[in-house]
Amino acid sequence: MQVPPLRLPPSGKLFVVCGLWLVALGTYFLFLRPAFLPEDPRYIGASLEAIRSAAPGLERWLGHVFNVMGGFMVATGAMTVLVACHSLARRERGTLLAMSVAGAASVALMSATNFLLYSDFRWPLLLPALLWLAGLLCYLRESAVPSAVESQTPKT
Repeated sequence: MQVPPLRLPPSGKLFVVCGLWLVALGTYFLFLRPAFLPEDPRYIGASLEAIRSAAPGLERWLGHVFNVMGGFMVATGAMTVLVACHSLARRERGTLLAMSVAGAASVALMSATNFLLYSDFRWPLLLPALLWLAGLLCYLRESAVPSAVESQTPKT
């Protein structure tokens, strides 16, 4: 018996966008992000030359750190897309909790930290956190109304 494909609810579409954004950001961290952005020495309170002189291996080390961080972003984004396309659409138990924890530990923490650092990117980095929150709210709203997903799920 062939199971009909599930229609992706609005929350799923929002989370797919969030997941793809995380994959893109992780790719940037893996391949394009320099060890220091112009805002970094400003936050540290020293010139880039002084930082390089005081810690000659710091930029190379940060490159490794950003590779790890980028890899985790890509992995989180890929898993977010998978959950959005399968678990959200099927309203599987624990999905809301998992997506809440994942959003808090990833995009919300990133956004809050960028505000704490007074980053040049703080406002654009608020958008993914707001999209994640919108996805959670849509998911809650979808659970409050009878879903077309239920009618698509085969009864055994």
